[in-house]
Amino acid sequence: MSSEPPTPPRIRCTGPLTSRRSFMQIGLSGMASMSWPGLMRLRAQNALKPKSERTAVIFVFLPGGQSHIDTYDPKPDASSEYRGPFKTIATKVPGLRFTELMPLQAKIADKFTVLRSMYQTAGGHPAGTMQMLSGDTDTRDKPQPRLPDWMSVAHYLRSKEGQRTNALPNYTSVNPINGSYCGPAYLGDAFSAFSVTEDPNRPQFQVPNIGLADDAETRRLSDRIALRKSLDRLERAFDRQHELQALDEFEAQAASLLTAPEARDAFDLGNEDAKTRDRYGRNRWGQQLLLARRLVEAGVEIITSSLHGPLCGRTQVWDDHAVDHHIFEALRFRMGYYDQAVAALIEDIHARGLDKRVLVVVTGEFGRTPRITFDRSTGAGDASGPAGTLQPGRDHWPRAFSNLWAGGGIQTGGVIGATDKRGEDVIERPCSAHDFLATIYHHLGIDSARTTINDFNGRPVPIVTNGRLIPELSYRRA
Repeated sequence: MSSEPPTPPRIRCTGPLTSRRSFMQIGLSGMASMSWPGLMRLRAQNALKPKSERTAVIFVFLPGGQSHIDTYDPKPDASSEYRGPFKTIATKVPGLRFTELMPLQAKIADKFTVLRSMYQTAGGHPAGTMQMLSGDTDTRDKPQPRLPDWMSVAHYLRSKEGQRTNALPNYTSVNPINGSYCGPAYLGDAFSAFSVTEDPNRPQFQVPNIGLADDAETRRLSDRIALRKSLDRLERAFDRQHELQALDEFEAQAASLLTAPEARDAFDLGNEDAKTRDRYGRNRWGQQLLLARRLVEAGVEIITSSLHGPLCGRTQVWDDHAVDHHIFEALRFRMGYYDQAVAALIEDIHARGLDKRVLVVVTGEFGRTPRITFDRSTGAGDASGPAGTLQPGRDHWPRAFSNLWAGGGIQTGGVIGATDKRGEDVIERPCSAHDFLATIYHHLGIDSARTTINDFNGRPVPIVTNGRLIPELSYRRA
């Protein structure tokens, strides 16, 4: 008789109800075309633990792929066709060196850990992003994701844990990641992010439909809710699946988002000290990450922020092909903004006592080719010469790249893994996209090895396949 312990049963979560969706989206349609009851239905927050104990993730995404060699994994001894022009600098961690582009992060390197041995298997932006965010192993680029991303999965699973008490949406995206590359897939739109698309650095920045301050607007909102309830009375008699049973509760949540002062205050960067805003950087990226910190303090548990746009240079992403960007001019152009914003966020996570509860992860979908390529520019712009100019670049490289981890109670001030002398391949502690996802889920208290969610066909699908927790990035017990 085997002495092995029995395999524990897998935890299966049935998928969300998807029928009658068009009727559900009628609710509150008069509020500037918002569909908050649809977006909010079946969302809930665990009320069994106080906000201070609920773990959270701030996920900072670098779309297009940051060059690992020119940032966190420099190769100063490689030949000139690999190493790039940047000098290396010492960090606060003995023996750990970055390129000169990140002096602020170098000064606080004891407050985060660099993973230098990340890899995945997809070379295109859509497939690479899907692999990193959802674990999809298909290396073909697809127009839409087949699997839900980890953010939507975590939001869905946490919504099943208990009654929501916070007026703020529990999954918020500040400058969203490309919606063609990620999303809730078969979970449904109710578990997508609440998106903040405006530039938080604008003097007139405000999030639409948050915190109605006018009494007349509040009365009109109440009238619309009353009308919606009257329309529901007939439908409830035919609602065999009881999909509308909890609608009143979620309409109340939508109304709370519009009227609760704490919701309005959380998005109001004007409440921040001017010196703090300056420390993050008076630019879009700096204020994005400051807003992320404000939201996590207000109780939001899943926050993404994509660092793309004009601060990246001509093509507005980190995709530094020679035809698009002079890669080294592009890095000089953007890295000051990036270094300042990320350093300020990590400093604040520690200074404000959030470093056990809140995990910060910074990554792109892959790295860039270690060997420098040359091609003719296709157009002039920030960090790109006029059309026809021969300029250097680096192409897609999923075989080895770096990312940054801070907070989450992890052991900081170190490096995990290593790449070879040219930065081409992982030679120590390889970590896959599935390991990456398993580690994030672990921080959120989700057992990715045992959890499945039913897809459209009712088939249980694992949220991670063959992923293992990266132990150095798990909570460090006192």
